[in-house]
Amino acid sequence: MRNATEPGPEQDAVIEARKLSAGYGSLAAVRDLDLHVRPGEIVGLLGANGAGKTTTILALSGELAPLSGEVRFGGDASRRSLATRARQGLALVTEEKSVFMRLTTAENLRLGRGGVDRALEIFPQLREHLRRRAGLLSGGQQQILTLARALAADPRILLADELSLGLAPIVVQQLFEVIRRAADERGVGVLLVEQHVRSALEVADRLYILQRGRCVLQGPAHELRESLDEIERSYLAGPVEAPD
Repeated sequence: MRNATEPGPEQDAVIEARKLSAGYGSLAAVRDLDLHVRPGEIVGLLGANGAGKTTTILALSGELAPLSGEVRFGGDASRRSLATRARQGLALVTEEKSVFMRLTTAENLRLGRGGVDRALEIFPQLREHLRRRAGLLSGGQQQILTLARALAADPRILLADELSLGLAPIVVQQLFEVIRRAADERGVGVLLVEQHVRSALEVADRLYILQRGRCVLQGPAHELRESLDEIERSYLAGPVEAPD
């Protein structure tokens, strides 16, 4: 595995994978993965379709049990369910916009742990849609609603899978600006699976690149940005267009 001046795991990592292998049945989609996210940093997880990105997110969240290795959340290596980790400060945004279509925007926000007022502080533009059913919102508005509900709870770690999938660039920019502020101002650690490689390089502090379930390259984003063309050609088979 190549490294680009990448430090080892930190003692204060909010979430960490150590020699993690995960998959479905006995088939490992991710093998021997070492990964960590510290408070206040955004870490990008990139790779072509089938590289193991979504599997990694699910294993870190507790939704998928590891085949081997361990996930440490807040230094605790105990295996916990997604529901338990959510209570401990983990927020998961999946590639599917997780809104309740028949409920209003306000009702969706009340189902989160942070409440309506906190969500509106993060995304004030939701105020005009509070009485509107979520199913009538645009795709971008639904993703804003999903992220607002997640961040309103002031999580310790946000795991975001294909946050920008299918969205207009202006919406993607808004989403990335908000997660950057959450990291910088509130110390939220963010692991971002992203289809737009160049966008990920702009918002992330560090990157991991997966290929066929293994980490093949990692390092600070500002260093990897200099070899972007090589990265896309060698590891990503061009820009990623869809999730695993």
